[in-house]
Amino acid sequence: MSDSETPQDLKTTPLSAEHEALGARMVPFAGYLMPVQYPAGILAEHTHTRDKAGLFDVSHMGQAWLKGPDHETTAAALEELVPADIRSLEPGRQRYTQLLNDDGGIIDDLMVSRSAYPGTEGRLYLVVNASRKAIDFAHLKSRLPDSIEIEELPQWALLALQGPRAEAALETIIPGVAALAFMQGAPFEFDGAAIYATRSGYTGEDGYEITVRNEHAKGLWQALLAHPDVMPIGLGARDSLRLEAGLSLYGHELDETVSPVEASLLWSIPKQRRAEGGFPGAARIQREIADGAARKIAGIKPEGRAPARDGTVIMSGGKEVGVITSGGFGPSAGGPVALGFVPPELAKPGQALDLMVRGKALPAEIVKLPFVAKSFKR
Repeated sequence: MSDSETPQDLKTTPLSAEHEALGARMVPFAGYLMPVQYPAGILAEHTHTRDKAGLFDVSHMGQAWLKGPDHETTAAALEELVPADIRSLEPGRQRYTQLLNDDGGIIDDLMVSRSAYPGTEGRLYLVVNASRKAIDFAHLKSRLPDSIEIEELPQWALLALQGPRAEAALETIIPGVAALAFMQGAPFEFDGAAIYATRSGYTGEDGYEITVRNEHAKGLWQALLAHPDVMPIGLGARDSLRLEAGLSLYGHELDETVSPVEASLLWSIPKQRRAEGGFPGAARIQREIADGAARKIAGIKPEGRAPARDGTVIMSGGKEVGVITSGGFGPSAGGPVALGFVPPELAKPGQALDLMVRGKALPAEIVKLPFVAKSFKR
């Protein structure tokens, strides 16, 4: 919490009272008071999500509709601002992309879905990061044509259910969700309330993100926690899970100086868009594809048990070559894991490095990502 930030300044999600009732330790995060862990602790929460199913409150994320006269118009307008192929999205399909500045830096990374609701042709559903939503929505409003409206959705909560038993647990209260494919969404009902579920998430596990109106969030939360395989999970385990999966986090691996090429996100830009451009920063991205980027994100495995935290200097041959962007203990990986930027010639698995931890050089090695295999249901 900054010197100027007080508890009264922090927003809460519709599930804040539920977290407190469960004994969660609440901390400031992206302008919200959020649960970092519950009494079981981060290690137990992490392991439970990998083994069974973890329930996350992610209502602090930004949700919005982009609304235009038809899909082609809305998709074409968004493609002016992101490098993904949005026009080819079928109803209900979801895609990961980045909102780019004119220099090719990442303003934010986000999920874009084409609406599967009947009668909503021309709508795209966006989910953006909590810390960036005000910036994102202002950017979109300033760049989109008058024919496209952005409607923010603060009246909707967002829950994530992740883990190998997420499908079975959610199917018991929302029949039909098991039929969803990876990165597909559809409207459903829970206890008479309209919800929208997508098969996606940010833990490396199979699972779902479910949007529900604020007034119905408590009922859905409690119904999911009533399942014996489901446990509430805080921000601490959410971070260790995504780090083991090698997934970038805005403000760590991603910011307005980092390009998708540097962040190893080129897979999210289709070949046609790489070649044709037509989005902010395309010239930089095309140049980095042709000539190579100055730096590249890499997986790093420190030797021993001491984790290398964010900001740790990376050394090679006695020279500083980069910095750790995310680091911590990986419970499923069985030791410390980290992500960091290094020159591309050093980003090869097996490359030896040193990490400056508390004034001492700690041996480390570049490893292939992810640290723990992803279990998405393709």
